[in-house]
Amino acid sequence: MTFAASNITPRIGTRIDSDIDTLLGGRHAKQIRELLEQRGVLLFPRINLSDPQQLAFARTLGAVIEQGEKGIFKVTLDSKENPAAEYLKGTVLWHIDGFSDDVPTLASMLSARKLSSVGGQTEFANTYAAFDDLPAQRKQELMKLKVVHTMEATQRDVYPNPSPAMRALWAGYPDKIHPLVWTHRSGRKSLVLGSSTSHIEGMDKKTARALLDELLAWATQPQFVYRHEWTVGDLLIWDNTGCMHRVEAYPADSGRMMHRTTLVGEEAIA
Repeated sequence: MTFAASNITPRIGTRIDSDIDTLLGGRHAKQIRELLEQRGVLLFPRINLSDPQQLAFARTLGAVIEQGEKGIFKVTLDSKENPAAEYLKGTVLWHIDGFSDDVPTLASMLSARKLSSVGGQTEFANTYAAFDDLPAQRKQELMKLKVVHTMEATQRDVYPNPSPAMRALWAGYPDKIHPLVWTHRSGRKSLVLGSSTSHIEGMDKKTARALLDELLAWATQPQFVYRHEWTVGDLLIWDNTGCMHRVEAYPADSGRMMHRTTLVGEEAIA
């Protein structure tokens, strides 16, 4: 039985070397949860979990959202494998999952099944660390602000000339208002940013857009980001409540396939 953790970068990412039986046994589940919150991203290199093993491991960490095929959601641009593939084109932009939910998902677990020969790397940005490094006065100013998140905002850069049908589809998703700064139950704070941000309540839209763009650039500086070069069999878990993520563009016909399992959210943004 093996379990060894080592930091990948100073501010984000920890590598865990373990064997499958140790992970499925759950004896390190509490430590893994703590590391996830502290480090944002956990890498289990070449662990090669099967779908049932991935689900079993996920359930040692929290409740699993029953999406896809019994908790396994296929992340691919192949519409035959995933009818929602068209929306995945927006994942090339920085985002968090479940921005429109009252309680966003806690974390996601992604296994590499097939890779693209071009692109397909995944990047993560630690929004806890990004907030921590802001000047004190700036923190106080940002904590007063509320941001409107919309489905249209997530798609506009991908589809700059949307059809009426596409506009209508976007409009079917209600707008969501979140604090710009999430004060977690732990007392730690993180920035709530990403492609879903439309504007800031009570602020001129042009001024708000400039501020949101400035903060996104701040939060995605190299010291806050981990970029993962995938190997088939790798497993990554990221804290969706304290990280943004995005994928580097890859050809739709590449066959790239990831299997994702997502953990139920446990805390509303407040």
